[in-house]
Amino acid sequence: MGIDLLWPVLLMILLGAAIWKRLPVYDLFVSGAKDGMTVAVQVLPNLAAMLVAVTLMERTGLTAQICQWCAPLLELIGLPREVAPLVAVRPLSGSASLAILERILSQYGPDSRIGLVASTAMGSSETIFYTVCVYLSGCKDRRTGYAIPCALIGMLAGLWVSGLFFR
Repeated sequence: MGIDLLWPVLLMILLGAAIWKRLPVYDLFVSGAKDGMTVAVQVLPNLAAMLVAVTLMERTGLTAQICQWCAPLLELIGLPREVAPLVAVRPLSGSASLAILERILSQYGPDSRIGLVASTAMGSSETIFYTVCVYLSGCKDRRTGYAIPCALIGMLAGLWVSGLFFR
C-alpha cells in the first residue's frame, strides 16, 4: 500500500469503527466542526495581535537590533553570527523564520556550517509565543506558568547542541 493511501485508509477505518459502534457520525462531525469554528473565532484576535507585533518589529528595525544584541551571545555558545535573525524570529513566527532560513540557505548553502546550524535550529525549535498564544486563547486559564521559560530553555539547549554538533 502506498503512502498516498494512508489517510484515506485511516479515514475509512475510523468511519467503519464509528458505524460499527453505532455512533451518529454525521452529527458528531457537525458538532466537532461547530466547536472548531468557536475556537477559531476565539483564537483570531490573538493571532492578529501576534502578526501585528511581528510586523511592527520587522518594520521598525527592532528585529535587526535584537539580532545585533544576540550575535555575540550566540557566538559564545558556538553559533555563527549569521543565524541570529533566525534565532530572534523563530519563537514568534514560523513563516518569517522559514523565509529567513531560505535566505540563509540560498546565501551560504545547505551543506555549509551556517546552513546546517540554521536548519537544525529551525527543526529543533518551536514558534513558542505563537503556540502559547493559540493554546491560551482556546482555554479559560490564561496563566502560562513555566511553559514559556521552559520552552525558551529547551530552544537554547537545541541551539547550543547544534552549535556543538556542527563545529
